[in-house]
Order: sequence, then structure tokens, then C-alpha cells
Amino acid sequence: MKKQQLEIGLQKLTPLPKQSARLEQYATPAHVAADMLWEAYTAGDIEGKSIVDLGCGNGIFAIGAKILGAKSALGVDLDPEAVKIANENADALQLIVDFQEGDVTEVGGRYDTVLQNPPFGSQTKNADRAFIKKAVELAPRAYSLHNDGTEDFVQQMVSALGARAVLVKKYKFEIPYAFEFHRKPIETISVVLLRFER
Repeated sequence: MKKQQLEIGLQKLTPLPKQSARLEQYATPAHVAADMLWEAYTAGDIEGKSIVDLGCGNGIFAIGAKILGAKSALGVDLDPEAVKIANENADALQLIVDFQEGDVTEVGGRYDTVLQNPPFGSQTKNADRAFIKKAVELAPRAYSLHNDGTEDFVQQMVSALGARAVLVKKYKFEIPYAFEFHRKPIETISVVLLRFER
């Protein structure tokens, strides 16, 4: 499997039909998801590993991880419609992925790797903190997307939790018009990919 093939496969996943502003449900662009997954894969953090996708949306990270040979993949989301779509996406590819409706703060167990695009906290202040804390708690490695400019805060928080956050790379992230407060047809923001290590 090549990264380009992975991206093409992820582009075919059904998106969420309606996104929630309260939950900050912005679809991760396929090129960003594929690159993030590839970073984790080439670092040895996916193949043969147990993966958890926190705030899984349509399942893009959990499904991508299974495509790349993850031993198991769990996706968790508060939105029952997201869980339904994620299951349909996995079924269409004949992949076994466990998608569950629930709050990420209640996820238990131990995993090898967390993959996540948490809320940036633009609609609900500090919404990302529960995801950061849970990622460090669940796995020795996590790959997490954050608003560019917040990496110092995230690194300090991760450090206080007994781990470290390393900047992997930056992306341009396209957010199509989805909510009344959006002002442009497509908003492009800069995001950073951080790897948490403990």
C-alpha cells in the first residue's frame, strides 16, 4: 500500500450528512488523514497495533489504521449518526472496526496508539483538553491535530500529564461552509500534528 492509494481510499468514505457545531465536527481532509496515518505507520505505531480513534466522526482514522494493518481499531463518538456512518464505511470496505457511541472521557483500557482530530475549542472553550488527557492516559503514543499556535499550550499540558508532545508537521486544513457563522465557502486554517510519547 502506498500513501496515495490510502488517500484515494479515504476520499471514498461517506462523510457525515450533518455536522454539529457544538461538537465541532469538521471532517478531516483525506490528504491530511492519509499523511497523519502514514506518519504513524512508518514510525511503527499502526501495523499489528491496537488503535483507538477518539471523536471518530465517519471513522477515517480507525478505518485507515485497519487498512494499514492494525491488529484492532476502536472508534468512539458522542454522535450516534457518526457511529452509524462509520460502521457503514467499515462494512463497505469489509473491515472489522469497533465503533461505539460514547463520551471519550469514559473510554477505558490500554491501546498502543491513539489517533485523533479533537475539537479545537473554538465553540466550546477547552473542549480539546479531555481528548488530550484521555490520549495520554490510553496509549504510549498518540497522534493529535491541533490549531496552529496552540502547540505550546498542548506541549505544557502533555508534559504535566507525564508525557511529551513533539511537533511532527503542519498542514493546511480546508473547512467547507457548514454553519451559519461561517463567512466563506471554504476556510483554510493551519493545523499542527503532534505526537504524544510516554
